[in-house]
Amino acid sequence: MQYYFDILPSPIGDLLILAQEFALKKIVFQPKNQTHQINSDWIHGSELIEQTKNELRAYFSGHLKGFTVQVNPSGTPFQKKIWKEVMAIPYGKVCSYQDVANNINHASACRAVGRANAQNPIPIIIPCHRVIGKSGKLTGYAGGLNLKQKLLNIEGIDIEPNPTQYTLF
Repeated sequence: MQYYFDILPSPIGDLLILAQEFALKKIVFQPKNQTHQINSDWIHGSELIEQTKNELRAYFSGHLKGFTVQVNPSGTPFQKKIWKEVMAIPYGKVCSYQDVANNINHASACRAVGRANAQNPIPIIIPCHRVIGKSGKLTGYAGGLNLKQKLLNIEGIDIEPNPTQYTLF
């Protein structure tokens, strides 16, 4: 299977974008002072990569509220069910891990929701940053809580002042 890639400089740091011909596979946050590992078999750029970069730029500038790029994350069927539910959380809204578990008819699976979000291969587009603790506080994010807060701030959500002010999705 052929993979395509590019690196997008963004307000939150460089993002490695990895896709196959018809679907996005991965977005990787680049740690500071490190470079992404690029496989020599990958091809630089594609139409889908350009679409993804354009949509991400529009998202970061506050002009895009919903992504249209096709995704095909690698994961278990249960993880994919969780990620599909997370993709239904609207821009500028948050919901709790418990809400996601309830919405997929697995009320006791909020920890599994957290684990699936931690393993989300396509952050931002699968917006696991919109999932917060049921108390309204920021909890867990693979990119770190500062990054989670920055992404929520882009969407007009300011968790710090009064976490109980948000309407859960």
